[in-house]
Amino acid sequence: MAKPSTPVRNAWRGLIWLAVVTVGLVALNVVGVLWANGTWAPKLALDLEGGTEMILAPKLESGQTISEDELNQAVAIIRQRIDAAGVSESEINTQGSSNIVVSIPGTPDEETKKRIQSSARLDFRPVLLAGAPTNEVIGADGNATPAPSPDPNLPSTPSTKPTDGSDPAYITPLLQAQFDAFSCSSDAAEDANAAPQDQPLITCDDQGTVKYLLGPVEVEGKTITDATSGLTQSSAGVTTNTWAVNLTFNDKGSKEFDAISRRLISLPEPRNMFAAVLDGKVITAPRVLGVTGQPQITGDFTQESAKSLADQLKFGALPISFQLQSSNTITATLGTSQLQSGLIAGLIGLLLVVIYTLFQYRLLGFVTIASLVVAAVITYLVVTIMSWREGYRLSLAGIAGLIVAIGFTADSFIVYFERIRDELREGRGLVAAVEVGWKRAKRTIYAAKAVNLLSAIVLFVLAVGSVRGFAFTLGITTIIDVVVVLLFTHPMLQLLANTRFFSSGHPASGLDPNALGAVYRGRGQFRTPSERAKASKVASSSREAAKRQTIAERKAELERGDELVGSGKGEGRDR
Repeated sequence: MAKPSTPVRNAWRGLIWLAVVTVGLVALNVVGVLWANGTWAPKLALDLEGGTEMILAPKLESGQTISEDELNQAVAIIRQRIDAAGVSESEINTQGSSNIVVSIPGTPDEETKKRIQSSARLDFRPVLLAGAPTNEVIGADGNATPAPSPDPNLPSTPSTKPTDGSDPAYITPLLQAQFDAFSCSSDAAEDANAAPQDQPLITCDDQGTVKYLLGPVEVEGKTITDATSGLTQSSAGVTTNTWAVNLTFNDKGSKEFDAISRRLISLPEPRNMFAAVLDGKVITAPRVLGVTGQPQITGDFTQESAKSLADQLKFGALPISFQLQSSNTITATLGTSQLQSGLIAGLIGLLLVVIYTLFQYRLLGFVTIASLVVAAVITYLVVTIMSWREGYRLSLAGIAGLIVAIGFTADSFIVYFERIRDELREGRGLVAAVEVGWKRAKRTIYAAKAVNLLSAIVLFVLAVGSVRGFAFTLGITTIIDVVVVLLFTHPMLQLLANTRFFSSGHPASGLDPNALGAVYRGRGQFRTPSERAKASKVASSSREAAKRQTIAERKAELERGDELVGSGKGEGRDR
């Protein structure tokens, strides 16, 4: 038979859950430090650590220009791509009328650089031919020489008009010769962004191991409405270890993809393959074995590369291609002194909160101090984990959010303590006051924290740059505040309420009923909660005695009252 629930048992249950949460956060951070390049300290943002400044210049042909709208669109897309990896506190601005300046904390890896400057144009083309690349020809003298160029006099137009993108009529003698001589290690690969979409394309895969002759574009990448990464599943529904990019098309793209898939099913290899061409390279050319509702791009993906590709496709292609013009290391814009000033301001605010709570609540204030310490430890662990797991970086604005959260957290304790005091003023014992006060206070706390969290979410969604860092820390600390009040502050008061020091109302406890004020009872007189309880008990006893009187006793009492009035002894009552 289960033991009945009591405040003390509930208190220990809450503290145990808090310990489990804290230990879990510490263990997760240990895993990150040992196996995921994590650290025990949060990574700092650009304004506190410095980083790398990259200048991107547009690839423009002779006479081509870039408009202001195209430049702003490119800035927005690059910002989305970087933010997709987490709140990294990067800065993306324009320079002059054509360049884009990207400032990233720390030293970005090659995957990040590729994500920033890639135009991510994706088209789907049917495969006409596939084979091993022609890298070099070994001459009679044993030296490697480039493959001979095809005869330009070969016929370059189809003898018959092709009926669809998979029609072999596209393969003219000149195109066949070009394909035979094509070298994946050379610069001969055409750029899909510049190649005509209604003409065949000779290119290689992104590893340079297979070359392809592809038909015209039959599905454009701009018809993609969403792209996500995830592990594939087998026909039996079992999750595999293969990463893939899942594509969602609009109505036009879905119809085109479905129709082409039905056509390719019956064709011989390699013409039953449908190539996904990203920036002039075939990233995958799967064989079409059936018509599926959710197209996937599979290949030699890792979790990071699959997510990177999905982010690029989801956020759209840049309106124009960019190339990295320069990359320089930049120093922190605020530096150590500003960070120290921010931390000193936070410590001063924390000290003022401690002084106030000890002055107002006596020894009960140490519960507030302990709660703030617990909240600080959990917040530090969460921010550190977010730093190595999601790319979050702590900026001065983020530190400001943590400082502001000190006041918000103290508000929760004040609301709770004052509710308990109100119940003590009404004459309740401390154990009952803690339970009733909590039931009333938690509704106020939850409502206030919901408003704070909603404000942080709106600010995070609508803002950019360092303001998002402020909103992020504000939202995280709001959630942690509720957890600490629920699993630490309230359980601690439940335990303290059962101690002699606090339950007896010691003056130093901050819960002395006599020091909390009295209840007004008229004519300038007051009575303490204990007196009020005693008077209530006496009145109750009188009512019970009156109920036990017989009719004859009540009649006799009324007659005695009339006699007193008649003799003049009851004149005070007449007045």
